[in-house]
Amino acid sequence: MDERLFSMEAEFFKALAHPTRVRILKHLKEGPRCVCEFTEDLDVEQSNISQHLAILRKQEIVSFRKEGLKVIYRVNYPQIFEILDMVEEILISQVNETLLMLKKRQKGGGE
Repeated sequence: MDERLFSMEAEFFKALAHPTRVRILKHLKEGPRCVCEFTEDLDVEQSNISQHLAILRKQEIVSFRKEGLKVIYRVNYPQIFEILDMVEEILISQVNETLLMLKKRQKGGGE
């Protein structure tokens, strides 16, 4: 595979690598949203939200349109939600495996 593609993939995942950006994307799963809604729903300053949205825009994960004074954001590729869902499933599996291991150790049957 081409090194440029690996680099592009890494940059894409870096754009997702912050809890606020993940929260923004999960809010966008419900449909296009105004920046003002993010500040209210996520309890984050608008300047901070704008910085995170700029990172997502740079990777073309989201785009925006203006409606009067409002700036409305949307996800460009709905497949992003499948990625987030898969990551959540993996994390749940990891937690369950860890819990199972801890229960075995607690009962004295550890590895």
